[in-house]
Amino acid sequence: MEQDQLNEMEQDRLNELMKARRQKMVQLKEKGVEPFGSKYVCSHYSAEVIGQFDALENKEVSLAGRLTGIRTHGKATFADLQDYKGKIQIYFRLDQLGEEKYNLIDLFDIGDFIAVKGPVFKTRKGEITVAVHDYRFLTKALRPLPEKWHGLKDVELRYRQRYLDLIVNEEVRQTFINRSKIIQTMRDVLNEWGFLEMETPIMQTIAGGALARPFITYHNALDMKLYLRIATELHLKRLLVGGLDKVYEIGRIFRNEGISPFHNPEFTSVEIYQSYADYEDMMSITENLIYECARRVLGKSEISYQGETFDLTPPWPRETMINVVHKYCGVDFAKISDDAGAREAAREAGLELEGESTWGEILNLFFETYCEEQLCQPVFILGYPIDVSPLSKRMDSDPRLTYRFEGFIAGKEVANAFTELNDPIDQRERFERQLARRQAGDEEAHMMDEDFLTALEYGMPPAGGLGIGIDRVVMILTDSPSIRDVILFPTLKPR
Repeated sequence: MEQDQLNEMEQDRLNELMKARRQKMVQLKEKGVEPFGSKYVCSHYSAEVIGQFDALENKEVSLAGRLTGIRTHGKATFADLQDYKGKIQIYFRLDQLGEEKYNLIDLFDIGDFIAVKGPVFKTRKGEITVAVHDYRFLTKALRPLPEKWHGLKDVELRYRQRYLDLIVNEEVRQTFINRSKIIQTMRDVLNEWGFLEMETPIMQTIAGGALARPFITYHNALDMKLYLRIATELHLKRLLVGGLDKVYEIGRIFRNEGISPFHNPEFTSVEIYQSYADYEDMMSITENLIYECARRVLGKSEISYQGETFDLTPPWPRETMINVVHKYCGVDFAKISDDAGAREAAREAGLELEGESTWGEILNLFFETYCEEQLCQPVFILGYPIDVSPLSKRMDSDPRLTYRFEGFIAGKEVANAFTELNDPIDQRERFERQLARRQAGDEEAHMMDEDFLTALEYGMPPAGGLGIGIDRVVMILTDSPSIRDVILFPTLKPR
């Protein structure tokens, strides 16, 4: 049978089911029952009743939730009630409720919300159950849940209708509960360490703090173009100039880039800045912050991600980019002295270069192309080239490199940090080089930010700065293969 015919038949069936539910809604009204009810105060969640059964046995509790199963046996009906913390069996009896109230159960559907009150007991099969002595109808669901409500498999439907995904997939609910706990843990730990949480503008006149293409919007009253922020860095560093020594911000970042299992145009980061610190301090913050998230939320520091096991216990190993490229590519950039030599090495390796690429850009290209996916265990990669690090302090020992690292777990970058550049003259020169690249057509090159340069001229103390991609950390800690699995409403093309 043609797929279009199957889809049409399924839609007809769905329409009939929805029509039947609306008819039941009308019948409820005719019997004096409001199909879309009001406030109800519960005494417990389902998991609490199950967990505290010894103390609650034969005692009255009140619960509310969604019906996910109904089994009628003449004068008795069993049902499953799902709430925020789990699921519990409930039991209706004709002789307890009376004929009028018991018969209303015929108007219940899977997906409806009800509230129940009654004592807790165990069935002969040992299942903890609430004997319903009274109930209230709360909400009529006018659409049926997916037919296999316990296993919604259509991945695109799960992302487009996350509410269904949360209803029917318990592991998805747990992922997002853990996401919330991970973010709260980050706040708790940073606050314990003496950092202050700040808020900086989402709409900015200059998109700065990263090499990325911004989203553009427009403010009618001011008649001006604005950018959604691509980072929080430059505003947070202004706060260091102002004398706030330890600051952080957790918030949404927007980058007009492609979508992949590890990229979403809208994502969440935490950026952390500390005066009188350097990138060594930021390494310590990174490894300890992620370790604490695992320990406090999951109760362990050894985790499994997509079949690989990782121990997040600090300290994590340190490697330089030059050594890693030499290890995995056989190309020793310590012995390549100029741009021409680097270009020749790239051609021999089959790398495609754009324009007159520099030694540092090519070193970074080798690393991103051949090395990142090899970094399975937690590791810090140090010594990023100055050509791809316009906001990082230059290394004393090799001016081609910077005091910058990125943290990797399972081959994925989760953290990016610097010893921050606080020399306004050097910073202006780097912005000018970035501006030349923008004028040559590089939409990801950094914009010139005169106000930030002015702030640096007033004096920014030596500092370390760090950005952590929260979505990727959540992916790894919840063993989720795609970033869309940890963002409630990922960016999708409309149907």
